[in-house]
Amino acid sequence: MDLLTPLKHARPARIGLFAIGLEAYWAQFPGLKERLQGYLREVEQRLSSSGDTVISAGLVDTAPRAAEAGALLAASDLDIIFCHAATYATSSQVLPVVQRARVPVVVLNLQPSARLDYEHCDTGEWLANCSACCVPEISNAFARARVPFHGISGMLRDDAAVAREIGEWVAAARAWRALRTARIGFLGHTYPGMLDMYSDFTMISAQTGAHIEVLEMCDLDRCLRESPPQEAQAVLKLARETFILEDCPEEDLEWAARVAAALERLARQFDLDGLAYYYRGLDGNEYERLAAGMILGNSLLTARGVPASGEGDLKNCVAMKILDALGAGGAFTEIYAMDFVEQFVLVGHDGPGHLALCSRKPVLRGLGLYHGKRGHGVSVEFSVKHGPVTLLAVTQTADGRLKLITAEGESIPGPVLRIGNTNTRVRFPAGPAEFVNRWCREAPTHHFALGAGRWHAHLEKFSVLAGLELARVC
Repeated sequence: MDLLTPLKHARPARIGLFAIGLEAYWAQFPGLKERLQGYLREVEQRLSSSGDTVISAGLVDTAPRAAEAGALLAASDLDIIFCHAATYATSSQVLPVVQRARVPVVVLNLQPSARLDYEHCDTGEWLANCSACCVPEISNAFARARVPFHGISGMLRDDAAVAREIGEWVAAARAWRALRTARIGFLGHTYPGMLDMYSDFTMISAQTGAHIEVLEMCDLDRCLRESPPQEAQAVLKLARETFILEDCPEEDLEWAARVAAALERLARQFDLDGLAYYYRGLDGNEYERLAAGMILGNSLLTARGVPASGEGDLKNCVAMKILDALGAGGAFTEIYAMDFVEQFVLVGHDGPGHLALCSRKPVLRGLGLYHGKRGHGVSVEFSVKHGPVTLLAVTQTADGRLKLITAEGESIPGPVLRIGNTNTRVRFPAGPAEFVNRWCREAPTHHFALGAGRWHAHLEKFSVLAGLELARVC
C-alpha cells in the first residue's frame, strides 16, 4: 500500500472548444483560414496538456456550421466551453454553438501579436490579429440569451496571466467533474443535535450531481469479517512507518489496522469518492468498537483521495472533495480557539486528518477517552504544513441552496495541543476576533475543509461552473 497513491483514478474534465471566423474572408485573403486553424491547434494543445478531454468543434465560420457544432458539443457531456475568437465573426454563428450545451463559456480574446506593424500591416494581417473586434458583440448576445460567460483577454503566446487564468478554469472544471460524478457514502448517522449539519440527500444530489450511497454499519462489519489478516498487517506496517506512535496500546493499534483494512474494502466495494460517517454505539457493543477504530483508516482514505468527514457531516465531505480535487488536500477542521497574543486562530478536529498536508511526521496517539464520543482507541495528531492555506465551507441557506464560504490565511509554526487531534495555527489578515465575526456572518456549518495553498481564484471559477453562491471572508 502506498500512502499517497489515489484509491481511484481522477476523472479528467471534458472541455468543449471551437474557434470562430467569417467564411467571406477565406476567398478574399488566401491563407487566413489555415493560419486561424493553427491558432486553434495551439489552444487545443494547451487545454489538453494536463490529460483532460478536449472535444473540438473546429473553426465555425457560418450559421449552419454553428448548428452542427452546437449539436456536437450538446452531446458531449461537457463541464465548460472555450470559444476562441480567432478573428471577426458574427454573433449569429457563435450563439448556436453554446446554447444547447448549457454550461458556462469562456471567450478567449487572445491576440497573436503584441502590436500591429501600423505602417506595413495589410487587411489580411489585421484580420489575423483582430480577436478583440467581435468580443463585445458576442458578450451582448450571450447576456441577452442568458448564457453564463467570462472572458480572458491577452496574448496567444507567452502570457503568464492568460496561462494562469486558463489553468484555473481547467482545474475548476476538473474539480466540478470530480464532484458531480462522485459517489459519497453516508455511514451511520449525523451526530445528534448538530442542526447545522443535517442534510437532505436529494438536495445534495440535485445541486451537485453527486450520488449519496447510504451505508450501514453492518456493511463495514461484513468488510471486516471478509478482510484477510495480511491486509491488516500491511496497514499496521504502514502505520509504524508513517506515524510517530505515542501511548498506543498494541491491542488498539492492531484493531485500528483491522478497521482500516475493512474501510478500504468498503470504499472499493461501493466505489466511493468520499465518506461521511458517525455512529454512537452503546455499552461497548461491536458497532461502537468499530466506530471507535475508524480514525486511522479514514485518515488513510482521505490521503488517497477519498475524503472522510466525521460526525456525519455530508456537506463538509463535499467541501473536502472539492479541495482535494483541486489539489489542495482538504483536512476535516473546525475552529478550536483564538490566540489574542500571537493573533491567530487555532483550527483542527478529532478524527481523520489529511496526511498529505502534515508539516512534519504525524503522531498516532492512544486515547483512553474520545471527548463527546463513545469508545477509545488511536487518533491522528498533526498540524498542516506552514504557508498559505485556504478554508472552504459548504453550508445551506434558509431557502435550501448550497453555499460556498472561503477564506485564505497562513499556517504558522508554534506549539499546538497534544490531545490526539489535528490542530493548526492559522493567521488571517483580519485578526482572530474579526475573522470569526466575518466567518459566522456567512452562516457556515461549524466544520470546514482546510487546504494548502491559495485557491480562491479557482473556487470562484468552480462556483460559476457549479452554479453555487460563493462568499469570500478574507
